[in-house]
Amino acid sequence: MAKQRFRDVKQGRVRPAEPKKKRSVPTRTGLPATLGQRFKAFITDSFMILMPLMYIVFYLVFDGREGFAQHKLLGWLYILIPYILITALFLAKTGQTPGMRAYEIRTVDCHSGERPSVGGSLLRQILAVWDFFLFTWILQFFRRDHRSLHEILSGTCLIREPSR
Repeated sequence: MAKQRFRDVKQGRVRPAEPKKKRSVPTRTGLPATLGQRFKAFITDSFMILMPLMYIVFYLVFDGREGFAQHKLLGWLYILIPYILITALFLAKTGQTPGMRAYEIRTVDCHSGERPSVGGSLLRQILAVWDFFLFTWILQFFRRDHRSLHEILSGTCLIREPSR
């Protein structure tokens, strides 16, 4: 492109070059949730959903920490299975858990942009627990759309909700 003279631009003979725009993330459903929003929503969900489940299992089912310590595998199954079911139902019904609602992010099906189905959200939550223990959640730090392995395999995305 030839150098543009100021008087030509000023007189409207040549249009000024448009500044380069930052490339947006290639999703059809909206802007992806930031890592900070994801982390804060996870912490909120941990305190609102996971901690009450842990209390119930520790003190009502196993009658204290000593009983839980004797049956750790069974105890964690008693905690994780209801956690997966509760969060999957939240995602299937509204597309959000309480933590996601607090930080204005939503889970959607990446292909249609709609709420995930019950099966899709259940798969997402099962893979999320698996993902957490295998440390493949680190993948989200290296991807432009911040999707982790469980989101890729279940076909879901976390997107920002427009402000109300």
